[in-house]
Amino acid sequence: MSEKETKQTLSSQEIQQILPHRYPMLLIDQVLDYRPGEYAHARKNTTINESYFQGHFPGNPVMPGVLITEALAQTGAVALLTMPEFTGKTVYFGGIKNARFRAMVKPGDTLDLTVELDKLRGSAGIGLAKATVNGKVACTAELIFAIQ
Repeated sequence: MSEKETKQTLSSQEIQQILPHRYPMLLIDQVLDYRPGEYAHARKNTTINESYFQGHFPGNPVMPGVLITEALAQTGAVALLTMPEFTGKTVYFGGIKNARFRAMVKPGDTLDLTVELDKLRGSAGIGLAKATVNGKVACTAELIFAIQ
């Protein structure tokens, strides 16, 4: 990153100005860096207080893969919705390809989420997504976005 390029960050309050999600479905706590139309890097801090840990699974709490995938989709949505032409719109899942879950996410883990937009045509796009915990890959997927 050159001296002229600085990281663009977003707080929880700023994320809520971009995404329509709210508790309990807002699954990213902060955006560490993003470039509109190109990529976003976000973070989710998991705690034992998350409601899904109570039933998934008692005695062995694990974050559901579907929620990891949703957190990745929200990260990708930030990269899309910060583009001027998509401000105020909503991003939906158009599809999920090649999702792979490689490590469990447990209470207390910090989930690092990155999505690089690979293709963008009109109101649809594809993002290459990866979630890691302490540098270890927890999930990878190709996400298809539909913007309305």
